[in-house]
Amino acid sequence: MIQLTPRLAAIANEIEKGETMADIGTDHGFLPVALWEQGVCPKVILADVNQGPLDRAKSNGAESHPGVEFDCRLGDGLKVIEPGEVDVIVIAGMGGTLMTEILGEDIEKTWSYKKLVLQPRKDIGELRHWIYNNCMSISNEKLVREGRYIWPILTVVPIEKACLGDLGPERIEWEYPRRLLDFLNPLTEEYLGMKLKLEEEILENMEKGEQTGPAMQNQKNRVRYIKELIRDVKKALDSTSAEG
Repeated sequence: MIQLTPRLAAIANEIEKGETMADIGTDHGFLPVALWEQGVCPKVILADVNQGPLDRAKSNGAESHPGVEFDCRLGDGLKVIEPGEVDVIVIAGMGGTLMTEILGEDIEKTWSYKKLVLQPRKDIGELRHWIYNNCMSISNEKLVREGRYIWPILTVVPIEKACLGDLGPERIEWEYPRRLLDFLNPLTEEYLGMKLKLEEEILENMEKGEQTGPAMQNQKNRVRYIKELIRDVKKALDSTSAEG
């Protein structure tokens, strides 16, 4: 039986028993094969744009379940998946910008699936901005530790109308929205603390370079915003602990 890493296990937990799924950029294929062998997904599709990873996924599937032919498809993004063919689309381990390109190439097709489970490695602010400006909404968000990293996992569902906003995709409010308070996780404070450290390092380097003007003020605002968000997260966690 395939043992999933904490990151992949957290993604798997967003998929309900009986749902079908396609893993876009499947790489080693562990996630879809595990979902199939656990009886969660009666149908899984393993898709990758490169032949090498797809061959590796086929090999792993054959090694785990000799005689079973998993549905492996070579192609770019959702091009190899029919509209509504599966309930869930999983895209994990890519940058948020690439995810928006894959999902935005045929938005009608993207809307045809019940939900998306997305695990971006970077550019999460751009991804969130795209989601809320393309008739979709984040129904769940969680954090998972794997090694020395903490990764966000977004479960996204189509909605009837777009939630258009005035904030551009570069704004920090998309990277670390206050809605994180709705999805509090034991890792939330640590995750934001790590991000704050990075932002403070950027600010320190700018100060050493004696930078001034809008860029400097923007960086100060970013640091201030995360500090305020961490403060509110602490309050919320303390309140939850007290109620417990």
